[in-house]
Amino acid sequence: MAFKKYRLNPRVIDDLKKRSYIGNVFYLLILYIVLYTGDYYDRHPDFSNQMTFFIAGISLFRIFHLPIAKWMEPKFIKFNDTVFIFSVLLTSFLWGIFFAKFMLQGGDANTNLLMVMCTIGLSSGAAVAFYPDLRVSVIFSFFMLLPAIFVMVLHSMDMALTISFILMFLYLCFMAFRGNREYWSALENEYLLEQKSKDMEKISRIDGLTGLYNRRYFDEVYAFEWNRSIRKQQPISIILADIDHFKKINDQFGHLAGDEYLKDVSRLFKQIFKRKIDIIARYGGEEFIVLMPGESDLNANEMAENIRKKLEIYMLEHEGRTIQATMSLGVASCTPQKDQEPQELISKADGALYQSKSDGRNRISIGR
Repeated sequence: MAFKKYRLNPRVIDDLKKRSYIGNVFYLLILYIVLYTGDYYDRHPDFSNQMTFFIAGISLFRIFHLPIAKWMEPKFIKFNDTVFIFSVLLTSFLWGIFFAKFMLQGGDANTNLLMVMCTIGLSSGAAVAFYPDLRVSVIFSFFMLLPAIFVMVLHSMDMALTISFILMFLYLCFMAFRGNREYWSALENEYLLEQKSKDMEKISRIDGLTGLYNRRYFDEVYAFEWNRSIRKQQPISIILADIDHFKKINDQFGHLAGDEYLKDVSRLFKQIFKRKIDIIARYGGEEFIVLMPGESDLNANEMAENIRKKLEIYMLEHEGRTIQATMSLGVASCTPQKDQEPQELISKADGALYQSKSDGRNRISIGR
């Protein structure tokens, strides 16, 4: 499903790493318990040394690889994820090969029973740990149990135990499938809740009519950008705009026509102010505000003039009638200082807007 494709790499790999990390310690403990606590090592020193070298080596590699890979992120993240999956499957393959050799060697019943119990335990634990990726979970069990099953069938050894291994492998596959399905179901629910939360957050900051940011969100971003401009000593500009005689549009053409006109004005703003860091918001009924971080008054004036000219020639056809209006704007810019209040710049822009209206509207004034 599309959800799996979207979440697989970043989330699932991370879960696999967390789930499998502690298992590396158990490989080392089981090696010590099986090979070195009884007399097995004295009877099979070469085999014990070989198994210790390979299993302890891959386990220690995995233990140290994870923190090193985290330190190397994000530049080598794909490479390290591949190494992680490969090392996991190599661990099961090596253990499966040595387990098959162990069963061929024979020995006392207690040591054999201990090795069988530990191998089944490791397979079961791994099947659970690797639920997030069904392929890894099944392949891990395959590599760990199938070599022993193969040699036991080939040499006609203890068929009851062989059949038990086969049934255990099938059971682990079934559990892996069911666990994987439950994991993804839970993860998808989590994802849907996360998306719903994001949608609610987006709704809370977007004006429902125009699709622009609302005043509350503008105030939050403005406070942040003001403080950043103080730190970096960069200019910041505000454009405050008001549609001239907008009440007449509502009175003459109706509120639905007025709403359509506001939507079209909003689209004009988006066409003019294309920088991602510019914030365009509906500040009041027919009032708009633009925050331009890093822009001087010269550029802000030019952009304000562009939107004024654009609206001056724009005409909305509504139910066979033409709606046309103009816009008055006030522009204010400064490089904020620590002793200044953010509201000062907005007040300057508001004063400039008032001046534009007083001078006859459809014009731009500069706040001083």
